[in-house]
Amino acid sequence: MTNARPTTSHRRRDPRRIARKPLAGSLAVAALLGGAWYATAASDSGDSGSGTSTAAGTTSSAFPSNDDAADGSASTAATTTPTASPAKSTPKAVAKTPAAARTVTGTLTPTTTTVALTAKFPYLTAGYNNTRQWTRTTTAVAPNGTLRVAWPAADGVHVTPLNAAGVRSGADTVVKGAKEVGGLVAHNDGFALLTRVADTNKWKETAAAIIRYTNGKQTFRTKLTGTASNDTSPGLDGQLVWNGTKYGAYFVVHGAGGFADGHFGDKLAYISAKGAKLSGGWSWGCSHDEGIALHAETTGAFTSLCFDDWRSGLFVSTGIGAPDVAPVVQREQCWAGYCGGTFPGRTGDLVKSASGRYATAFASRGAASARKNSADSSGRGWTVTPRTSTHQVAVAFMANRNSGPGKAVYLTSAAGTENVDVHIAPYGKDRLLVSWESLKVAKCAAGTCTGTFTGTHLRLIDWNGRFQSADKVVGARIAGDIAVLKNGSLTWAYAPVTPTYATALNEASPTATSLRIARLTP
Repeated sequence: MTNARPTTSHRRRDPRRIARKPLAGSLAVAALLGGAWYATAASDSGDSGSGTSTAAGTTSSAFPSNDDAADGSASTAATTTPTASPAKSTPKAVAKTPAAARTVTGTLTPTTTTVALTAKFPYLTAGYNNTRQWTRTTTAVAPNGTLRVAWPAADGVHVTPLNAAGVRSGADTVVKGAKEVGGLVAHNDGFALLTRVADTNKWKETAAAIIRYTNGKQTFRTKLTGTASNDTSPGLDGQLVWNGTKYGAYFVVHGAGGFADGHFGDKLAYISAKGAKLSGGWSWGCSHDEGIALHAETTGAFTSLCFDDWRSGLFVSTGIGAPDVAPVVQREQCWAGYCGGTFPGRTGDLVKSASGRYATAFASRGAASARKNSADSSGRGWTVTPRTSTHQVAVAFMANRNSGPGKAVYLTSAAGTENVDVHIAPYGKDRLLVSWESLKVAKCAAGTCTGTFTGTHLRLIDWNGRFQSADKVVGARIAGDIAVLKNGSLTWAYAPVTPTYATALNEASPTATSLRIARLTP
């Protein structure tokens, strides 16, 4: 394993509680409060029971979702596309959409089913500077085509079984004591969950753990941090993948003793099908990792990306724990709140093509200049001056799992528009779906922005970054991981509410009693 020593002298608590200001080495604490991101949750029916449920009802619609109004009232109108116009996208790195491409892509209109929940789902999480973020849900597809959706509640993490049509097929499995959805793998007979559980350590923080359920019963619970390894995980920002033989878990760690005491880094661990820890990975990689992405490979190291704040940018960390020789994907001002990272919960995914290329999407402020920090005696620190005050949607391509890419392709460029919740997924055989949410008239401070929500955007591109569709604004949200079905359809779960990004979060999160299961078929 790689045990690269941390190069910073400052300490940081839970990465979601601290925002680094644009002064070298300075830290500013932002209280982590739940918040009223939305006025209320939708008034869908659903119980608020203890969590072990009977199968709740499911309704479906062949129409695209017209989500509930911001005041919480249920919508009775037929589904329509929001009237807000999308921000103009005139990226310098790609040509405008060819007229012919507009007619070959279908409607890009998701259809949805509604699944009633048996516990209240707090669908908001406070980010840096109490910015409004979706609470992560993860949707995963099993080899037999059935689905699992993981979402947190007061009594633990719920994993809801669905059939291939997105309809509830049984009672939730409630993983008691689990604190976060850090990743989910669906199996025909159950699932594996990356989460956080109670632990005993100097910081009184949680431990990262993989928990496997088979036929409704827990078959193993493997802690991935602890006293022996001098680490904790107060916030995972993680990813869990499976290659048919072993799991890979990539997540944020906090040093609790030893050389990394008080510092934040990342950890990649491999675990067998029976829950045993395997060789490979690393115990300490990117310093103050602001974003994680992981892709399972049939052989060799799993492909990984990280947003490293010390070296200021997005790096390929595959197999090497992100030392100084890691290929650079993009230089960014990667302090907490400023960086375009926070994979995978808020932005970005990693997609592999049939030919072995990779694509990733992220929210980027770019780099007007990037240079090594002369004040850093280690020679590792970088100083990046961002090109824009707001985040734009960027896509980068890699020739293989060990290479840095060429220049990133930008899909947006409107200076006063902030773009968040960026995702990328395969769309059919040779195209990619990129999605994001936009905020117009954005006002930014300390790397975070408020603004007027103008919709969820969908755009198709090819593997060279060329536009294959016009910008489509839809009613559905993308609030977590996207699953790819056998027929190429994409599916994900989200709370049926309309967001507002006008203010910071200052109150407890509202809750939802249903989830929408969206589907988009190429």
